[in-house]
Amino acid sequence: DVQLQASGGGLVQAGGSLRLACAASGFTFRHHTVGWYRQAPGKGREAVSCISTTDDTTFYKDSVKGRFTVSSDNAKNMVYLLMNNLEPSDTAIYYCAVARGGLAVMTDSGVEFEYWGQGTQVTVSS
Repeated sequence: DVQLQASGGGLVQAGGSLRLACAASGFTFRHHTVGWYRQAPGKGREAVSCISTTDDTTFYKDSVKGRFTVSSDNAKNMVYLLMNNLEPSDTAIYYCAVARGGLAVMTDSGVEFEYWGQGTQVTVSS
């Protein structure tokens, strides 16, 4: 079985930082795309960022560009999302997901991602 686990969430003040981690069991991230999604209370899922573990190509949602950095460590089979200068609007449950191979586009629906992990709560206080 493939299992993904997102961790690293927590409660921080606006302007603070958190680093989320995505770990996989039963699956190797290498040569695939790992994405980060979030869902705030009462809102739909939205794509945040993704990385190709083949060539480190990245994508970021406009509102997080310059604040969030996605990275992968193939040796550890881990993907990270470093979130700096957090804003209250970043409050959400964050999920990691995996799409086989590369992606041409990352949609808010996430239909292109095959495996999903349990989320981790990020709460940013003002």
